[in-house]
Amino acid sequence: MFKKIGLIAKRGEPKVKDCLETLVDFLHKRQLDIVIDSLSASLLPQMNLSIAVNVEALAARCDLIIVVGGDGTLLQAARSLAKHDVNLLGINLGHLGFLTDIYPTEMDKYLAEILDGAFIEEDRFLISAQVHRNNHCLTFCNALNDIVIYRSTISHMITFETTINGHFVNRQRADGLVVATPTGSTAYTLSAGGPLLYPSLNALLLVTICPHTLSNRPLVVDGDSCIQITIDPEQMGEAQLDGDGLLCQRLLPGDRIVIEKQHTIRLIHPQKHDHYATLRAKLDWS
Repeated sequence: MFKKIGLIAKRGEPKVKDCLETLVDFLHKRQLDIVIDSLSASLLPQMNLSIAVNVEALAARCDLIIVVGGDGTLLQAARSLAKHDVNLLGINLGHLGFLTDIYPTEMDKYLAEILDGAFIEEDRFLISAQVHRNNHCLTFCNALNDIVIYRSTISHMITFETTINGHFVNRQRADGLVVATPTGSTAYTLSAGGPLLYPSLNALLLVTICPHTLSNRPLVVDGDSCIQITIDPEQMGEAQLDGDGLLCQRLLPGDRIVIEKQHTIRLIHPQKHDHYATLRAKLDWS
């Protein structure tokens, strides 16, 4: 099924270069067309790869994009390529591997099966955040895991209001709020005490970080909901907004953040893939 293969690699680690060389040799032996991200191509100057393009151009040229690195590298690729409805496959050189589930030692075996048509497809949606200030849209960012609003000073909690689809939900004081996709339920929200959601669910998860109200609990809502967070106009100090752990915008009192479902990416897994087995392995369940 896949004839043109795009490659994106994490930079700065020697083991990534070795894995990428092995991967390119494997794909060449199968006589497949290879297109590599121009920044990743710098890892392989001796291989003289003829087609090196920017990340977004990969989507227009390739049937499958292989990401060599950890979950963070795949998250970055997903954010950049979300609007192109791409197929992403992860080679895991990181620590967790919730998204990149093929290890380098298994690469030849599972890649051969996938390229022969034996694989599992899994759609994952991203969410977007728009920051509005004085009736002006200030910033846009997207995330596959989560959008996080949190305090930027040590001494003060933040006060904010939440509405969902125009309905007032609550007003609370806390260190922050995580709005996560099912994919992100194994990330920050897990550490903050949120539930694990099955990846295919059409749902969004709201988890408050260190709420001042002890009755506060995580909230799961329909994935097509429009979530609006408003920072209290009387709030002391600034807050921040992150997308997948990257700073998107510093927030001021009165800022309004609108969070909604965005595009979908497609993850490709080996046929052996089992979400519950991944949870057992990565979370040290018995």
